[in-house]
Amino acid sequence: MDILHIPKNNRAAALRAMEVPALFAAVRTLQEAEQEVPPSAVRRLEQYGNVLRMREFDNSFGYLYLAGVDEAGRGPLAGDVYTAAVIFDKGVTIEGLNDSKKLSPAKREALYDVICERALAYHITTASVARIDEINIRNATYESMCASVRGLRPAPEYVLVDGDAIRNLTLPHECVIKGDATSLSIAAASILAKVSRDRYMLELDKQYPEYGFAKHKGYGTSEHIDAIRKYGPCPLHRRSFLTKILGDKPL
Repeated sequence: MDILHIPKNNRAAALRAMEVPALFAAVRTLQEAEQEVPPSAVRRLEQYGNVLRMREFDNSFGYLYLAGVDEAGRGPLAGDVYTAAVIFDKGVTIEGLNDSKKLSPAKREALYDVICERALAYHITTASVARIDEINIRNATYESMCASVRGLRPAPEYVLVDGDAIRNLTLPHECVIKGDATSLSIAAASILAKVSRDRYMLELDKQYPEYGFAKHKGYGTSEHIDAIRKYGPCPLHRRSFLTKILGDKPL
């Protein structure tokens, strides 16, 4: 398909339908002909370039089996915390992959299936509300992250952890600040954890519709806090998170 033969008002749609190699070639043709490149095509190539940079970051460690691990749900007032670990083959690229927080829910859902299909290995784990209240959210998250890594087959040679700390991970590892925007495997793990937890919170919303879990996913919005004060906490609320909200009221 010669992009120059397509009417200008139809070029953006034609470029969206192209695979990335064809898109690169078409954009180059437009630039050489000093024709305008649709902004959507420029953004798509920039995003793909970011995916390549994240892949190169992972490959720079030199391991065949390198895992990324991340969490979703440390901050909410209700629900389990979810963690995921992912290993990719060195050559894998997944268009659109990015930090889960930068993606729409629909985009995360679409990428979830692609990641599961193309990962060499992945494992998703949770830490329950009871465990969070027992050992605190930080330790429960670390524990779940370690379990996600242990569940990988093949076992990773090296692990990249989103954030600045982890405990009791016995495999060689490194913490990466803003790792979900730096590492391909961590970004993928962030999406698996986030989508899994969001699906779980939608199910909780069916059990406890009065709290609005489908909307805020358990985070401490004013709507959620008002519902807790009105109805009291449900069994899936983290009691250790509610003392400031409920004051002296019994939990």
